[in-house]
Amino acid sequence: MAATQARQAPSARGVLFVHSSPRALSPHVEWAVGRALGEAVNFDWSDQPVLKGAQRAEYHWEGEAGTGAALASALRGWEHLRYEVTEDAGFGTDGGRWLHTPDLGIFFTQTDTVGNVVIPEDRVRSAMERAGANALELHRELRLALGQAWDDELEPFRHASDFNSVVWLHKVG
Repeated sequence: MAATQARQAPSARGVLFVHSSPRALSPHVEWAVGRALGEAVNFDWSDQPVLKGAQRAEYHWEGEAGTGAALASALRGWEHLRYEVTEDAGFGTDGGRWLHTPDLGIFFTQTDTVGNVVIPEDRVRSAMERAGANALELHRELRLALGQAWDDELEPFRHASDFNSVVWLHKVG
């Protein structure tokens, strides 16, 4: 590579799942996401059947590595917002998953190339040390490291997409 050539940041992609947003907040969510991505965005909002008056949306994004963190940061701290951001692992970069609920705040975990949660060795060792010989405490510590409380709270909102219309594809031939 020539010395004058700029090194290009790796490309990344992922999905933003807005699991619930009050109607009045939805345009502001689009604005914040657009600002983080550096371009205007429009979401295809639908009603969130789990929470009256709320909307849900999914948005597939592309950007530089680290864009997932920028999106999660742009939406962090909004009281009534439930969301999940994923960033796929890329060549030389780890993936990530950010979960946010009004009650729990934000949770981050690293992911591998197929989207599995990766718990770093130091975190596992710390959980083992804190739990000692108490198996129930080790279970609690590992659930915390996996973000289980966030998954438990978001799961009913994730299933809301099951209520949306489905297009069935049939195999022909």
